[in-house]
Amino acid sequence: MTASVILPDLTRLLAAGSQEAEKMLAAARRGVFDLVAVDGKPDRARLDEEQFACHGLAWLATYVEALRQLHAYAARMEEEGRFGEIEQLLAQIGAGEYLNQISGGIQMNQTEIVRPHDLHIPDEVHAAFHTKDVRTLCVEGNTPAVRARLAQLMAEQAGTASFGDSGLDETLSQIREQMRRFADEKVLPHAHQWHLDNAYIPLDVIAEMSELGVFGLTIPEEFGGLGLGKESMCVVSEELSRGYIGVGSLGTRSEIAAELILGGGTEEQKNHWLPKIASGEILPTAVFTEPNTGSDLASLRTRGKKDGDVYKITGNKTWITHAARADVMTLLARTNDAPGYKGLSMLLAEKPRGDDDEPFPAKGMSGGEIEVLGYRGMKEFEIGFDDFEVKAENLLGGAEGQGFKQLMVTFESARIQTAARAIGVAQSALEIGLQYAQERQQFGKAIFSFPRVFTKLALMAAEILIARQLTYFAAREKDQGRRCDLEAGMAKLLGARVAWAAADNALQIHGGNGFALEYPISRVLCDARILNIFEGAAEIQAQVIARRLLDGVN
Repeated sequence: MTASVILPDLTRLLAAGSQEAEKMLAAARRGVFDLVAVDGKPDRARLDEEQFACHGLAWLATYVEALRQLHAYAARMEEEGRFGEIEQLLAQIGAGEYLNQISGGIQMNQTEIVRPHDLHIPDEVHAAFHTKDVRTLCVEGNTPAVRARLAQLMAEQAGTASFGDSGLDETLSQIREQMRRFADEKVLPHAHQWHLDNAYIPLDVIAEMSELGVFGLTIPEEFGGLGLGKESMCVVSEELSRGYIGVGSLGTRSEIAAELILGGGTEEQKNHWLPKIASGEILPTAVFTEPNTGSDLASLRTRGKKDGDVYKITGNKTWITHAARADVMTLLARTNDAPGYKGLSMLLAEKPRGDDDEPFPAKGMSGGEIEVLGYRGMKEFEIGFDDFEVKAENLLGGAEGQGFKQLMVTFESARIQTAARAIGVAQSALEIGLQYAQERQQFGKAIFSFPRVFTKLALMAAEILIARQLTYFAAREKDQGRRCDLEAGMAKLLGARVAWAAADNALQIHGGNGFALEYPISRVLCDARILNIFEGAAEIQAQVIARRLLDGVN
């Protein structure tokens, strides 16, 4: 059975498929560049006019990087003797599906599909893409028989682990198991009720997370943290988000604040704030977004006026996660009249903890909750500042005008972590969908036995493996000190789509029951939807990726 569905010489086929995909990408970069270039360089107006092609280029590049990392994963696993049957099936299904989409059309979302001619890929390049190796993966790698065998293996492993070896080393595997046990014991049994009640994640759960080192994971040991890398952050975020995205996202608050302080803070600020963040003594929140600016931070209007030894903050902020219970805000404000980004500064704004009755018990600060579909457990707020005072010594780095530059340093890590959270949500959807499919009886048998059901689950698992490897790669690049904004953006772009597709398909497997609030998949669907919006909406993310790709064309 195994020999008949696993492709011979699979690792070599994955390498060949990746190489052919890179040729398509090279042609697309040239084609789109010619479409948007003025005087030999990309023109901003043309980039906007040709947004569909530019964003399609970003998606193609994401697929190509994903295939490259899928091959790298297969080669590592084969070398280590860990490339078992389920791993091989996942890899060949994923590669076959993505190569077919590169040729026939990549789905940017449910209605927008980008095809080779949209990217001005010449017909002869498109035709040459279909080599014998590519056709083998496309035609034989993802057949009904292959998917059926994978589904059989998944059913045998249900409830025990993620499907397939993630390729982690021993230390990271131990971290994964520790976080999985915590999520299974302390989070999953309560997550759905927290969601239905729109309740805060209990403080005793947060305290246990602190004891596990979640909030100081990547903070250096000299400041009380564990001193681990971003790949460990991915593992922790994924497993906690598999339990409940709100729990997985608690670490994001601390990660962003710590990276801001590590990258831009003075020694005094590092010594004061980082140990408290690492221990969980203080909970941070990020206060960046304004009602009418969104991703356009250059238009930010909240003002911070220096008055003696304080800054007086006036303005409005929105979409502030965990704002009421936070102890410190990383607050972006305009502290001088310099235009655009140049006038922005970052402040470490202390505040007292609030609650539902009085969320902001601080002079000069008011606001209320924004009710949301999902991503609950921390709550979202809008905040109004009216001469709210922040100590001048809490100006990050001690110099004005550095706020945007300081914030940019955190974007890579934030997007990598968001990709990891997306993988956790997708994994949750897969496990919930599989369990329901095995238990639900129709026409005298479990619905899992129907091909349109088990195929959904098999493809979910394959895409999760791909998104996971792309995310881990971006994290390793960050850990090596290399620029990885492109890879981080790709991981976030793909991971968010994978999470939404997995949740949507898992709900479909539930049928009408999936639409009932009592079933956890209804929560997972709502939670998955935000991933394509925050930390850079998919359209913004694709635009950023496209600009990087086109700037490199000469």
